Amino acid sequence: MQQQFTQQKCVTLQKITDNKMKYEEIRCGKEVLKVPRAESYGDCIKLMRSDFYRYTGQKASFIKMLFSRHKTFRLNFWLRLSSYRGWAYYFTKYMLNRIRQHTNIDIIETTRIGFGFLLNHNMCIVINPTAVIGNNCNFSQFTTIGANCGNAAVIGNNVYIGPNVCTVENVSIGSNSTIGAGAVVIKDIPQNVTAAGVPAKVISNNMHSDFIQHPWNDICA
Repeated sequence: MQQQFTQQKCVTLQKITDNKMKYEEIRCGKEVLKVPRAESYGDCIKLMRSDFYRYTGQKASFIKMLFSRHKTFRLNFWLRLSSYRGWAYYFTKYMLNRIRQHTNIDIIETTRIGFGFLLNHNMCIVINPTAVIGNNCNFSQFTTIGANCGNAAVIGNNVYIGPNVCTVENVSIGSNSTIGAGAVVIKDIPQNVTAAGVPAKVISNNMHSDFIQHPWNDICA
């Protein structure tokens, strides 16, 4: 059954199943994102493994990720585990909240986030829980994905967001795009471009794929 959000440019088209993991197809501008939904701890581990690969370029077991000393990945670890309301939910959410308070990174477990989520620096990031984030996205320090009313941004795959970027309300940022430092995004950004400024405008049709290091894909799984 299709569900449409009148206040958001994100439309949930349908839920699909792929390799026992469920996904939602969500419209982002002219494209459709395939966003995973964790419905078991196995799904959580698959998601956190993709995040760990983005940070290190290495595949890892659960034990290796559990004892990882990578400070920024620690938030990803507990964020992914708490995205499933299983028997350990309250403990994993408690651990997530502790790290959020320590780092001033405001992101909660219900936020829809794709594979390979990377935070460039372990400080001061705010993501509205209604935002949707695609696969292999990079977020830099002092970034705000916000909304005063209604829903927040829909961000495509392989998007790099620089420091001090702010997105306002339900804009969409197309896949393979780069948002330059200090930009304020108040209108949709198309795919495969670089945007910067206040308000953000397209300044180049060149992609910066080198900014997305160690991208996670089906070959890595």
